Amino acid sequence: MSSISQPIVVARGPMGLVRDYSELVKARVTTLIVMTAWCGFYFGAVRSEISSLSWTLVHALVGIALVSAGTAGMNEVMERDLDARMRRTARRPLVTETMSVLHAALASMTMIIGGTIYLGLACNWLTAALTFATSLVYLGFYTPLKTVSPICTFIGAIPGAMPPVLGWAAVRGRLDWDALILFAIVFFWQFPHFHAIALLYREDYERAGIRMLPVVERSGRSTAEAIVFYSLALLAATLTPTLFGMTGYIYFFSALGLGIWVLVVGLRIWRARLDPGKPQAKVMARNLLKATVFYLPLLFAIMMLNVA
Repeated sequence: MSSISQPIVVARGPMGLVRDYSELVKARVTTLIVMTAWCGFYFGAVRSEISSLSWTLVHALVGIALVSAGTAGMNEVMERDLDARMRRTARRPLVTETMSVLHAALASMTMIIGGTIYLGLACNWLTAALTFATSLVYLGFYTPLKTVSPICTFIGAIPGAMPPVLGWAAVRGRLDWDALILFAIVFFWQFPHFHAIALLYREDYERAGIRMLPVVERSGRSTAEAIVFYSLALLAATLTPTLFGMTGYIYFFSALGLGIWVLVVGLRIWRARLDPGKPQAKVMARNLLKATVFYLPLLFAIMMLNVA
């Protein structure tokens, strides 16, 4: 493995460095975080009766993206030994040693601290404080708990649900009940999404000593029950924006249909009660993962288009 005594600059071409950084900052996850933060900003702007397209939006998304990217990078620094044991993470730059640990750690901390200061100066210090606290919870609690207990999924869902709250705070300068509704939607969405990933990669997680629910409870019963429970909670949470006057009824019925879709896919896993290691269970888990991946961007897009 890499060590911090290695040189900061690894001899690679520019495109190789770009690919390494894309892996380090988990570009796809960071993009989703920025999208959900934009949704929170949009609703905050509507609530404030100001334009949702402004330099404040640009500043907010840049700052949130920087802290998110830095947090992802520090996560890979902290988990590089675990990543080396899993097939799905074996090509990350700290595992392949195309980037040194010192390089990754310095770049990641610079993004976290720089992004936080940028948010404070360009938006407001509430957004900066909340964003920094989100990073601390992710790195200080969720990351070390992954090798201790399945409760890590619940703890990790808290910082995972913060992006729309951060977007809201960036434009409003305070928190309101509407932000809590957005938080609840993303919070509950994460459980069927991450349990599907845990079912798909159970062997990987077991090999690395990461105690996801399908690893700890091998029959898969508890995982299936959790998927159904949180899918129901998600369905209920997604209907509340209309009930609170945030959206119209086009969104309401769209959310109802999308929520039932995810619930039905989850119910198939629950009714099958399959060993997570069997091929049929993998197929069902992959179907649920695909459903949740399409679900969240589509839900937020409809929500923003049908604002009340």
